[in-house]
Amino acid sequence: MLLHIVARGRIGRGPEAELVARYEKRITWPLKLTELPDEGGRVPPRDPNGVTVALDERGEQLTSVEFARRLEKWRDAGKRECRFLIGAADGHGEGERQSADLLLAFGSATWPHLLARAMLMEQLFRATSILANHPYHREG
Repeated sequence: MLLHIVARGRIGRGPEAELVARYEKRITWPLKLTELPDEGGRVPPRDPNGVTVALDERGEQLTSVEFARRLEKWRDAGKRECRFLIGAADGHGEGERQSADLLLAFGSATWPHLLARAMLMEQLFRATSILANHPYHREG
């Protein structure tokens, strides 16, 4: 299953970009990153056999294991793509929220979109590691 991150805003060359690149190299699943301007630009069409996850502070808060199991369920159901939408400073419009299969929150705080991208990349690496029985994730 392709993990497709569709992010508003350009990440540039800062420390967030280095962190995203570090996890991008470690994720073994197919991965695609699409950057859009803060406003406008075309969101790639949704794969009819895919799922859409919008990062939103009002979304579900999943543990890393729950997130991994959700990816596993979609993968095993034959979903071709799981795309993750990261909004700009003002988040997502109501239409994007309603069309998402899952609203996902990294806590109830609002995160800058560049940090949200880095956090998502780490959680994708962690989830794929959990599913591969890799020792990166430790249950406490």
